[in-house]
Amino acid sequence: MPGSTGRKTVSVMRGLMMLCEACYDEVVKDQLVDARNYVADHEALFATICPGCSDINRPLIDDMLGSSE
Repeated sequence: MPGSTGRKTVSVMRGLMMLCEACYDEVVKDQLVDARNYVADHEALFATICPGCSDINRPLIDDMLGSSE
């Protein structure tokens, strides 16, 4: 995928999210991931990631937000 160089992934309920290194480090620091690299609190994840990571993952984010209503 273009523009995905240096990106890391975390698992969420609907798939994998690509994060930049800074966002990934912040997610790990905030202990949002478990031992399997899974994020259960997607709302906290969305509040933590930068606009660039939000844009790259927009279809997945929209799907998750739509399914939680």
